[in-house]
Amino acid sequence: MGAQILDGAIVAERIKEAVAERVRELSAEGVRPGLAAVIVGDNPASKSYVSSKARACQALGLHSEKYELPRETTTDELLRVVARLNDSDDIDGILVQSPFPEQIDPRSIIEAIDPDKDVDGFNPVNVGRLVRGDATLIACTPAGIIELLDHYRIPIAGARAVVVGRSDIVGKPMALLLLHRHATVTICHSRTRDLASITRQADILIAAIGRAAMLTGEFIRNGAVVVDVGQNRVTTREQVLHVFSDNEHAQRLDAIDKRGYTLVGDVEPRSATERAGYLTPVPGGVGPLTIAMLMRNTLLAAERRHVKV
Repeated sequence: MGAQILDGAIVAERIKEAVAERVRELSAEGVRPGLAAVIVGDNPASKSYVSSKARACQALGLHSEKYELPRETTTDELLRVVARLNDSDDIDGILVQSPFPEQIDPRSIIEAIDPDKDVDGFNPVNVGRLVRGDATLIACTPAGIIELLDHYRIPIAGARAVVVGRSDIVGKPMALLLLHRHATVTICHSRTRDLASITRQADILIAAIGRAAMLTGEFIRNGAVVVDVGQNRVTTREQVLHVFSDNEHAQRLDAIDKRGYTLVGDVEPRSATERAGYLTPVPGGVGPLTIAMLMRNTLLAAERRHVKV
């Protein structure tokens, strides 16, 4: 019969509707949440992502500012931009888009962002709050995944959860959020021995390792909930025929013909759909939730700064 699809787009729309309603209420009180996005260089994927965030702000009634800096920008120059945004009363949330050019020190930039404006949830202060289980600005993708699981009423408490990937952006905060919801959590990574034997124990499997279609059906317990965070490009017809199910071939091949690639996650959809009980699609699963949670974090930051909730 195949896995039930966990539709992140539906959940994201509900989150954004709630954000838009609250933004309208705040606007009536003279408060308009503001988000500033900073990008260094001309990475096409980063520019597209920042533009999508600006469009989301406009659609939901948030104020947005975009700063596009030249590729040769230094760490000190970027720090001065962050300092100005920290001091700006119009800006409640700051995100500095990664990846950075090699001359930029990412840690210095992340640590310089005011924790109360850190809508990406990467500042060490917010990471520490997350470790303690305090209410905080939480990394958007992991927070969105929790919203997705809750929407589909997937039990977390008592579940065995396996997170494949240990990044600061997804893997580590995801594990902490699941732990705070009383799951028993295992983190796996590139040096984990006999990975499949561990992932097959998972009731909830989070794939965030950044390798196209790496986790096949043999990594998945029958009936497991599989959340695929990966965003990898497939560029050949041979890859499409190998990793996608027969009913997806035409659509995926058409995408390659039109734009030169189609997206696949870290999970191989052909075999995973036969083993998983629930599965997020790529695209349309986790991706929409990330932006929706960024909007929610910006709203939360504004409420904390201006309304003191």
